[in-house]
Amino acid sequence: MHNSEEPIKLTAFSHGAGCGCKISPQILDTILKSDTPKKHHPLLLVGNESRDDAAVFDWQNGEAVISTTDFFMPIVDDPFDFGKIAATNAISDIYAMGGTPLLAIAILGWPVDKLAPEIAAQVLEGGRAACAEAGIPLAGGHSIDSPEPIFGLAVTGKVKKAELKQNDTATKGCKLYLTKPLGVGILSTGQKRGIVSPEDLARAVKQMSTLNSFGEKLGPLTYVKSLTDVTGFGLFGHLVEMADGSGLSAKIQFDTLPLLPNIHSYLDQKCFPGGTSRNLASYGHRLSDEINERQRFIGADPQTSGGLLIAIDASHTSEFETFARSQGFELSPIGELIEAQEKAIYLA
Repeated sequence: MHNSEEPIKLTAFSHGAGCGCKISPQILDTILKSDTPKKHHPLLLVGNESRDDAAVFDWQNGEAVISTTDFFMPIVDDPFDFGKIAATNAISDIYAMGGTPLLAIAILGWPVDKLAPEIAAQVLEGGRAACAEAGIPLAGGHSIDSPEPIFGLAVTGKVKKAELKQNDTATKGCKLYLTKPLGVGILSTGQKRGIVSPEDLARAVKQMSTLNSFGEKLGPLTYVKSLTDVTGFGLFGHLVEMADGSGLSAKIQFDTLPLLPNIHSYLDQKCFPGGTSRNLASYGHRLSDEINERQRFIGADPQTSGGLLIAIDASHTSEFETFARSQGFELSPIGELIEAQEKAIYLA
């Protein structure tokens, strides 16, 4: 941990935390609504219509450039950890398209009248550390004086056009996999309330600081039919996007969902972020009635730098699991995609 001489509780300076700051899908629909006729850009392979993880532009040489940005307010109190988590989260959008990151630009908002610039320097150091792990430079950026601390990156990447992965290209029968356990939003709320154990917090910080570089390895695999990462809308929100975009519904095996330890004990104490309620207000009606309140709180928990949600052609699950094991992942299916039904998500 990288602490200043006087420990600062960064989360005390922000009203939201991490990807829990995301505007809900429902409100986002209103913001993005436009009466301006859309101009067709033939070289824009992925825009915001599918709510995918990044924009993709065709270089017309068999390759495409990927462009993304992500930033948020502190989810942890340690400045270095905050910077590393925010940067890891932003770089994830490149990996979630099956791509390779190339370079990053920093986005920094800092309450200069409340927090010393030395603390902001530690945040940037965390960002540099994540970029170094990804093998890319933090090549510049822009900073403003803002009421709350904000940090993130704009990241540019590349991908072979034939290996581009999207969130709306799944096929019926695909098995679903998730590479990181859920519960980050619950634990970060526990930190703000002062009830999270040091061990549980350390696990969450380590997970949020771990790059989703596995996504780059998935690009060449043709049996990976759809790919996205799980962030502020929670597992259910991003799965609804995948299912709707692909014209399907999903079944979840709740007993196989990977969860961070002790999540249920925090939920017993009514410990969940405000983003969970906003998520459920947006898409709760898309969930089958059999999904109970506890399951909804877990599935709608906003994840910061969450795992990859992967849809695999069912005839290649054994091959995929063997490959994942070679990359350090012990994965089992968490569900499957089925023919479109009245609801988007059901229990298996």
